[in-house]
Amino acid sequence: MAKPFFRLQKFLRRTQFLLFFLTAAYLMTGSLLLLQRARVAIPQVPRAPGPLQALPVAAVALGMGLLDSRALHDTRVSPELLLGVDVLRSPLARPRLGPRWLRSRNSELRQLRRRWFHHFMGDPQGPPALGPEAARPAAHSQGTYIGCFSDNSQERILKGAVFYDLRKMTVSHCQDACAERSYIYAGLEAGAECYCGNRLPAVSVGLEECNHECKGEKGSVCGAVGRLSVYRVEELQPGSRKRRTATYRGCFQLPENITQAFPNSLIQANVTVEICSGFCSHKEFPLAILRGWECYCAYPTPQFSLRDAADSSLCDQDPEAQRLADYCEVYQTPVQDTRCTDRRFLPTKSKVFVALSSFPGAGNTWARHLIEHATGFYTGSYYFDGTLYNKGFKGEKDHWRSRRTICVKTHESGRREIEMFDSAILLIRNPYRSLMAEFNRKCAGHLGYAADRNWKSKEWPDFVNSYASWWSSHVLDWLKYGKRLLVVHYEELRRSLVPTLREMVAFLNVSVSEERLLCVENNKEGSFRRRGRRPPEPEPFTPEMKDLINGYIRTVDQALRDHNWAGLPREYVPR
Repeated sequence: MAKPFFRLQKFLRRTQFLLFFLTAAYLMTGSLLLLQRARVAIPQVPRAPGPLQALPVAAVALGMGLLDSRALHDTRVSPELLLGVDVLRSPLARPRLGPRWLRSRNSELRQLRRRWFHHFMGDPQGPPALGPEAARPAAHSQGTYIGCFSDNSQERILKGAVFYDLRKMTVSHCQDACAERSYIYAGLEAGAECYCGNRLPAVSVGLEECNHECKGEKGSVCGAVGRLSVYRVEELQPGSRKRRTATYRGCFQLPENITQAFPNSLIQANVTVEICSGFCSHKEFPLAILRGWECYCAYPTPQFSLRDAADSSLCDQDPEAQRLADYCEVYQTPVQDTRCTDRRFLPTKSKVFVALSSFPGAGNTWARHLIEHATGFYTGSYYFDGTLYNKGFKGEKDHWRSRRTICVKTHESGRREIEMFDSAILLIRNPYRSLMAEFNRKCAGHLGYAADRNWKSKEWPDFVNSYASWWSSHVLDWLKYGKRLLVVHYEELRRSLVPTLREMVAFLNVSVSEERLLCVENNKEGSFRRRGRRPPEPEPFTPEMKDLINGYIRTVDQALRDHNWAGLPREYVPR
């Protein structure tokens, strides 16, 4: 009797072990499938995921120890990740947070966020492809669909204006942007890229080769990789901004050789500024020049650089007298100077790792615009900013350590963050202006102004008390730990753009032609001038704030002199 009982007991023990093993295998398989589903599904969601969609990703991140409680307080984490984390926490468990712009800066979390973004956006399959029967223009578009064309990224034809939108690109959005700038053709590529110009690409291909769906418009075709869906822009869509008009640049003396300096001309009776600007815009020239009944189109050149304006009264004559004079009126057309708009990544990895370092609000984005257009190479960023990527800063998506960019934007300080770079351009701006610019950006984005309620609330004094010391410590740390520095003052770059920019590109070990520098000077503002109502008057700085900031100014001024640099401009301290 004992022997059969022993056998039964042995069998049950084996069965128990087998059941345990099968249960563990089942749970592991389910977890892997859940992870895979979350990994595959997220890039395909066109909108921000709901809590239930984001839960697996956040749960996996927390389970692997990739996120800690600090992650929940950092506003620079991608919205998709934060949505997933929020559902795991009870609202009652959340601590009382201060203003968004005072939350902690965690470099490890920023790197995590960049990895997540590259996973989301770096889809090897590319945008969703449409079948041949679906390769058609948007039905509600007001432009005329021309066809599908081959696009050479090295020698683009449609390069008058370029921007990207990885989430919301539509045919109408691209057409409006091109029409606003007075371009005739709008070309969409790879589902998210928009190009404008006044000449059609040379090589036409079959319609079926443009088979990528627009990121923001299901069922509409937006080219493909190396393929442009081209529309002829008829008019602006309802509700869009008005077309840009010609901007008066001043009265200038004519160059000695008009035919050589001005490649195209239009001579007719009763020519107006609108007629001349339209003629030159169609020819893709940035300057429209009027002398009497004569209209000329040109680029800024060393022979006609627009640096020495004459008295406007010399051009204020009747057309016949002005035609015989040596002076002309110059207008900026809505089109860009295309001689410096082409940009690319470095052909080989850079051996010197260069930072473009500044305190936030010191003009780093504007300096990147100047450097990219002067050198023809993209700049990188320690952070990912989707708004800047959509404005044409393609290096925003590239990993900051790739060394494929000419320099890397950073606002970081501290020995470890600084010594990662071999050299740096240290951009310094008046702290009063920097603080106001960064506060505007925090409250209203790159191109807006903070509202009155922001300036009058407790946010503003809290912001100044927190960020003013950062302005000082940022410069002091880079002076102390930077291996090779070029100190550039924002105000000097504004006053003397070409000489200062020439010094910057020489520091980057790039040779640049004078024509390209003049092109940059002609396009110096880029797309980053703030719009809307300016900050409030009187000045928002209280006497206590001024005492605090002036102390930091004196400290930085002395540190610059101790390191054999010129001190800060006297204009930094308010009179």
